[in-house]
Amino acid sequence: MIGTLINAAAIILGTIVGLLLRKGIPQRLQDTIGQGQGLCVILIGLSSAIKTADVTCVIICMVVGSLIGAWVDIEKRLDSLGKAIERKVSPGGADGSIAKGFVTASLVFCVGAMAIVGSLNAGLTGDYEMLLTKSVLDLISSAMLSVSLGIGVMFAAVFVLVFQGAIVLLAGVLQPLLTAAAINEIVCAGSLLIVGLGLNLMGITKIKVADYLPAIVIAPILCAIIQAVPALSAFFG
Repeated sequence: MIGTLINAAAIILGTIVGLLLRKGIPQRLQDTIGQGQGLCVILIGLSSAIKTADVTCVIICMVVGSLIGAWVDIEKRLDSLGKAIERKVSPGGADGSIAKGFVTASLVFCVGAMAIVGSLNAGLTGDYEMLLTKSVLDLISSAMLSVSLGIGVMFAAVFVLVFQGAIVLLAGVLQPLLTAAAINEIVCAGSLLIVGLGLNLMGITKIKVADYLPAIVIAPILCAIIQAVPALSAFFG
């Protein structure tokens, strides 16, 4: 868990730095920075999404995942949680910005291959090198994101701690399920969510990105089913 704890601490530190910088930046420039971050987030998402080995698999994951997410209404629940936290942090009122920062940063920090493979390495062999490298990258990213998204980015450290910590602790159990193919499809599905986040950051769309989160869980399950059933393996190529 050492690597994950360092990763979470790096996000908190990066957010603090970003919030300090934010105080000296006029709102107009903050908005411009936010637009630029939206473009960068879209680039990050597209660069990973196109690496999918099976477009059909990703489509199924997104469709089924969105149905589950909409049924559970994940977006509304996260928004309510964010507003509840915001009322504690800022008694003057809640506008949902904490929820937006939390969801955006959590996805950016957790859907990449480094988060999954690094956590597996830490849990199976005690090798924290990849997570330490990721910590440095997340420190920089959290500082940049918090300039436009605010303190909500800091709460993503909790999500990272839970998500990566669970993989580290359950690495032995998850290893058969998190094959190279499964990790690839998880990253691709997550990258599409990041594209949606980027579009939202730029104000182009208002996609309920959180409602698509189940797609990330469905991806390894679907990959396992495809590998277990020869007929499906042939169909998915």
